Amino acid sequence: MKRAVFLDRDGTINEDVGHITDPSLFELIPGSIEAMKKLRSAGFCLPLITNQAGVGRGLMTEHQLNRVLDAFQDLLKDEGTHLDGIYYCPHHPEEAMGAYKQNCECRKPGPAMLYRAAKELGLNLAESYMIGDHWSDAGAGMAAGCQSILLRTGHGSQEIERLSKEQKKSVAFVAKDLAGAVDWILTQEG
Repeated sequence: MKRAVFLDRDGTINEDVGHITDPSLFELIPGSIEAMKKLRSAGFCLPLITNQAGVGRGLMTEHQLNRVLDAFQDLLKDEGTHLDGIYYCPHHPEEAMGAYKQNCECRKPGPAMLYRAAKELGLNLAESYMIGDHWSDAGAGMAAGCQSILLRTGHGSQEIERLSKEQKKSVAFVAKDLAGAVDWILTQEG
């Protein structure tokens, strides 16, 4: 079974500018591409795990979201890397409409997207990591049995300030950005 680094998207790889409905709005966080390349060179699988409640809120359709995600994958490929799978949750328990208004296990901090990726990609969750800028990212990773890393990029600095001492202790590492998280992972592996 392979090891993975599960990645959140907005605030982790690219700047968080709100619900992206136009691929031209992607602005990569400096150092994120190089960090992904380092992980790939070290043999890690890179699945994307992202909450996309903008679908449930009616801000975009799933078709539009998939177009944006395809464009994101193309952008990464143009930069010399790629994602091994893209997993998203369109639901929200309070703010969504119709069938999207539900409390599900795929919405982070639920672990269902990580479980699905592990099954489809043959991943060993116990030897994997989850990286993101929200406590929900860390929670999903820990619920799935991964080590979780919080970033100070995106909403991370504000999220970290709100955490209890116990929550802060439960994450494996807090990093300035994705590059810092990857450097930490690689020192753990070596």
